[in-house]
Amino acid sequence: MDVYPVNPANHPTAEMEMAIEAEARRASNVSTEKDVVQERTWGLAARVDETVTFEEYTFWAKLEREMEQEEERRFKAEHGSYPLLELIKGKFSAEGRARQKREKEQRVMALQSSVESHPPPVAETKEGGQIQSRDASLASSSQDPLKPTDAEWRVAARAMRTASWGQMFFLITTDILGWSGAPFVFSGVGYGTGVALYIIFGIFACFSGWALWKIFLDMDSSRYPMCSYGDPFFRLFGKKSRHCINFAQSLQQFLTVAVLIMSKSLNISQIAHSSLCFSGVMVLVMGIGMISGIIRSLKKIGWLSNAAVFMNITNFLIIMCAAALYKPYYPAVTKSTLIKTIEPIMTFAGQPPDQYQQQVPGFASQFNAVNTMVYSYAGALLFVAFLAEMRNPMDFWKGLFCAQAFICIVYLLFGLFVYSFWGQYSANNIVNVIRPYGLQTAVMYFNIGMKTIYLEVFQQIFNFPPISTTKGRIAWYCLGPCYWILAFIVAAAVPNLSGIVSLVGALFMINFTYSFPGMLYLSWTIQKAAALPGEGFNPYTRVTTRLDSGWKRWNRGFWKSWMKSVPALIYVLAGLACCGMGIWAAIEGLISIFGPDGTVATCEFTVPPDFFLVCANFLSQLLDALHQYNLCSCIVREALVYKDVGFSSFSGLP
Repeated sequence: MDVYPVNPANHPTAEMEMAIEAEARRASNVSTEKDVVQERTWGLAARVDETVTFEEYTFWAKLEREMEQEEERRFKAEHGSYPLLELIKGKFSAEGRARQKREKEQRVMALQSSVESHPPPVAETKEGGQIQSRDASLASSSQDPLKPTDAEWRVAARAMRTASWGQMFFLITTDILGWSGAPFVFSGVGYGTGVALYIIFGIFACFSGWALWKIFLDMDSSRYPMCSYGDPFFRLFGKKSRHCINFAQSLQQFLTVAVLIMSKSLNISQIAHSSLCFSGVMVLVMGIGMISGIIRSLKKIGWLSNAAVFMNITNFLIIMCAAALYKPYYPAVTKSTLIKTIEPIMTFAGQPPDQYQQQVPGFASQFNAVNTMVYSYAGALLFVAFLAEMRNPMDFWKGLFCAQAFICIVYLLFGLFVYSFWGQYSANNIVNVIRPYGLQTAVMYFNIGMKTIYLEVFQQIFNFPPISTTKGRIAWYCLGPCYWILAFIVAAAVPNLSGIVSLVGALFMINFTYSFPGMLYLSWTIQKAAALPGEGFNPYTRVTTRLDSGWKRWNRGFWKSWMKSVPALIYVLAGLACCGMGIWAAIEGLISIFGPDGTVATCEFTVPPDFFLVCANFLSQLLDALHQYNLCSCIVREALVYKDVGFSSFSGLP
């Protein structure tokens, strides 16, 4: 039998008052050799506490959900039960805006009062017969005295969770919706296969979000909050898995910046009346990214994020009008794909012949299309962070299902429509194929507004805390230039947008969207099913009891829940297989485009002298750069402030 002791808390909690008798709420202290008060660390620091067990996470999460349900009933009685309508009313009516402002001020006051009423804790030790004080932050995370009382911590933590499922719909839609690659998918696989793949992968993406939602509900609480994609890996697989996920996430965002450099450079060069070195354009975009690293806040333009979804829709409506009224801009395809001649536009119900394939002929073309499609559905990275902002996480499924259905319909509508008019010339970045130039410019302007939502989402969830140390400032100012220089090297070394998108989609997007959520769900299901009578977390003694461990326990949990575990295992293996096949297809596509000797970016492309367009792209790069830079550098920031994370940093999560 395995017993896992846990240090007792010094203050009664609201959860404990609902779960155990009065005597279990009595304060208790544990003394060490130096009479240091030993207490469990709560809040953000507890996210990385290795002494917390799976059973303790689930125990407090169950109580948290019960309290959330009661709070939600009171909230609906006061505000009504139509979150989507309330959201719209709150944004566009004076009364709604005033009410939201008052509620926000109340939340901030609740948080500030809790912090101000509890200065940095001091641990007392007895040395030489005298009582000495020291800052508790110097102690290890498992020895930090509790800062505010438990009830006050929960009040402050709950005050920061205000999002409804209607807001989740907008956040998920804006996070995932990326329709520009949909026509390219149909150009690679045809009508029938394209429709089937979009529906199937949309259902799978919805299942991944559902799995993350179930895990969050079962393991998140105010006591042990979950705030990022790596947190469930830490709780289900251990510390090393969390580090691996953070590294993979950082690398994926780095390659996404390379995609950004290439796509924005192509957008600028597309609207060309005078020539300029294309490599110079890429250097310019890289420079803008470096400059953006100095800017840490664009809060004054946050109002643009509220209209991001509608700007996105307007953007693709402009492209649909251009597709119906004008022919495609052929050089955008002939200069960067296998199609080198201008022929009559062709569409196909099944897979197009090799002569009409843009990236790679044969079977690999199917997986290139899948890679692009997966890129379009990628967004699960933020689901845990979105859930952490919800007032009632139980309602997340409503926003998830509505958003995924809307996204799938948009992809099918846009992809089928544009492919019907432009056929084999439907490029990955469809903006490059638009004619005339005026419509291209309009799309670029709309794109600016669409980018702001990413800034606001990441700024609210992953915002840097005030960087007061020299080490923190040096990391901030040095990481940006290095980050963008390396991304420029990658983009210039592989100057093919479809190839980079396909490779990133296969290597990361498939795993983050499908394989990794499946792994989490499989592990969570097995551990839940492996519990035996007499096991569990005891809130009286704060001890977790298990009757066995190791392979025997995992085997029992797997077969006990085989109706869930076997499909989850198949789901994971299918995701890994798609990852491997996708990487192979992406590499084959790059070889087909560039040959065995490869190539690099040159001065072949042209750039417009339009001052306003240059300004528009400059702002767009700033917004994109801040999004990518903030998300990637959060990993570095976590390493810098790991030991100092506490209650005061609640508004800036690592």
